[in-house]
Amino acid sequence: MHAPELARYSDEPKQLRSGGFGKNASLQLGFERRGGRTALIKLDRRAPLLVQQALYWDEEMPALPCVSIISNAGGILQGDRYAIAIDLAEGSEAHVTTQAATKIHEMDANFASQTQDITLAANSYLEYLPLPVIPHKNCRFISHTRIRIDPTATLLYSEILMPGRKYYASGELFAYDLFSAAVQAERLDGQALFAEKFVIEPESSDIRNAAVMGEFDVFANVLLLTPKIHADRLFEQVDPVFDAREGWAAGASRLPGDAGLIFKVLGMETQIVRAKVREFWSRVRREVKGVPIPEEFLWE
Repeated sequence: MHAPELARYSDEPKQLRSGGFGKNASLQLGFERRGGRTALIKLDRRAPLLVQQALYWDEEMPALPCVSIISNAGGILQGDRYAIAIDLAEGSEAHVTTQAATKIHEMDANFASQTQDITLAANSYLEYLPLPVIPHKNCRFISHTRIRIDPTATLLYSEILMPGRKYYASGELFAYDLFSAAVQAERLDGQALFAEKFVIEPESSDIRNAAVMGEFDVFANVLLLTPKIHADRLFEQVDPVFDAREGWAAGASRLPGDAGLIFKVLGMETQIVRAKVREFWSRVRREVKGVPIPEEFLWE
């Protein structure tokens, strides 16, 4: 990936070399409709990224396979190179999340990266809702997500970025070196839909600028790629809000080319941001599939 922001971080770690054994994790998931439900038909994994099996615990959508991505490394380390691919065949559906928040550990050399390739065939449906990302002090992380989607398919994809270990020791607010995230979307025939990239370098930019984070600490970026009929109805349901008392703000915009919507949330704490993302997920599920989302687990 072309990323000029990484120019300062090309040095090699003194431990394992970047992208070497144990640092080049990969995960490939393939879903296909089999009989009355969707099955996880392809699972190719290289540690520390793991998936055990698909579970069918969603009572509202009993044919929906639910998959948790697991890391046995305890977090992302300097020099790590992760690659994730998720492929949904025609008419299939899936819910993918992570077992825990993604911790990007402190670094003194190089950087960590993650690429994601998501492909949705006709009339497929994917909820890809990872738990928050926690960048630790002095870490450098870059991600690139490529989405290929049929006009009849629906993808709900969220990223929740915390400011760091807010309550660790005396607190780490925006103490990381670099966080870079890019998303590009296109149709299956290669027609470009949109691209978005944000680069955060707290040391060299004003995070507290009103046009960036302002007084808020937690940021959620939610993409909904779906047929226009669904996007239009959902757009009417989401009003822009700035709630100073509860400490959050949110709003939705249309994506180019009638691709869908983008929904952004800012908050003082993770809990309120996750709650607003969950509300949006609930609206999407009811609009597209006609059923509610499951009740929140007690431990969440």
